[in-house]
Amino acid sequence: MPRWRNFKAARSPSTPMAHDPDQTIRLTGSLTLDEVPTVYERYLEWRENGTPAVIDLSGLEASDSSAVALLLEWLGWARASDREIRFENPPEALRTLAGLSQADEILGWTDE
Repeated sequence: MPRWRNFKAARSPSTPMAHDPDQTIRLTGSLTLDEVPTVYERYLEWRENGTPAVIDLSGLEASDSSAVALLLEWLGWARASDREIRFENPPEALRTLAGLSQADEILGWTDE
């Protein structure tokens, strides 16, 4: 059973966490140009240690195109280590942004 860990995107301390492939990370708050650098730094260890299997985006209240770029970066990290990563429950605004650049299909958000 997946374990949940909440992470408030805005103004959270940067502390590394151990990789757990069954873990679900839930992002909350804002994920915009102001917060993405902090979030990127917080999870930089995923590049070496692997990503969690699921990132739940349902708690995001604000996002912009930098959020899409961050998710694509994490997807690249997962693929580079032959892992799967899913971005679940994206807010409609984030889906729309991803769709404008056709990144929604890459992120697995297209309706089939």
